[in-house]
Amino acid sequence: MNLVRQKKDHPLAGVKEIARRANVSRGTVDRVIHNRPGVSEETKRHINAIIEELDYQPNVLARRLALASRGTVRLGVLLPSVSEETEYWKAPLEGIDKAETEIKPYGVELKHYFFDQNVQATFARQVAQIMVDQPDGVLITPTFEEESIQLLGFCREKQIPAVLMNSDIPGQQRLCYIGPELFDSGYLAAQLTDYCLKPGQKVMVVNIAREIENNVAILGKVEGFLAYFREKRSEEPLVHFHTTDTDYVSVSAGLSALLAREKEIGIIFVTNSRVVLVAEWLEKTGRKDIVLIGYDFLSSNIDYLKKGYIDFLICEKPQEQGYRGVMTLFRHLVMSVPAIEDYLIPIDIVTSANYRFYRN
Repeated sequence: MNLVRQKKDHPLAGVKEIARRANVSRGTVDRVIHNRPGVSEETKRHINAIIEELDYQPNVLARRLALASRGTVRLGVLLPSVSEETEYWKAPLEGIDKAETEIKPYGVELKHYFFDQNVQATFARQVAQIMVDQPDGVLITPTFEEESIQLLGFCREKQIPAVLMNSDIPGQQRLCYIGPELFDSGYLAAQLTDYCLKPGQKVMVVNIAREIENNVAILGKVEGFLAYFREKRSEEPLVHFHTTDTDYVSVSAGLSALLAREKEIGIIFVTNSRVVLVAEWLEKTGRKDIVLIGYDFLSSNIDYLKKGYIDFLICEKPQEQGYRGVMTLFRHLVMSVPAIEDYLIPIDIVTSANYRFYRN
């Protein structure tokens, strides 16, 4: 007997069987599937657990007919624009584009709201535009906390499902968060640093961004990094270098000045993909005696990884984040599939030995 076919075609794997197992009416199951009110949280959890166990999927054809009757579903994506300086955002955009191609036949339209991650005012303008447009669902990269909280409040008021990507904002109501646990990402970087740290050496923690004080992603990683050293060692070996000037000349000048004073620096940890600027400085000054740890699987970073100036890259699958963000909104709005509240992306460590096998 073909067990796989039996499971797929089993007549009980539908609303009737879900209702029987949950000991509720079919109407109650239907309300849970379509996210309608009138069902207690405990009953919802019980029914959703049975749905997951049976691998139940709502009838796609029925969903498409319902979609045709209500018109186009409009999704908005709030994302940093891609540039030579911000190559990182090319990966989630590729994932978003892939998802858009898959869902277009279902009558879904996707609009991009690009902002300059170095200019907070551009983020605020795009938030205001989303409020005017009022899409049916929105995928948010919450680079700036204050405006992101404002947008999430608007979405809650208008009952617009919002998915956060890449970084989360604790305590805020959203449909789903897709991305790494930032605190743990920083904690992992500190643990890796500790393994490499030799007696008498110091660690430089480097933040390179035009906006640091309000940058959710950077602050979360730094919090985790410092927490590790407070627990396992102390903050005594840590030296901090923050710069809002993101060009190579400014960064190299700051590094040279600090390294002239702090000659015991043995490890440098950069909290974002601008680790490439530090790697370039190490190459030009001939420093291969410093372990360099940074973020993101970018072509420029991989070049320095191969040369030996970057030792470890911490990577968090940005392409998958973008794809899953759009598909979560699609499944929720069109197919009434319950969203996972926190979809945490694995935190990977890439080196010169394994970079050839890694995929964003």
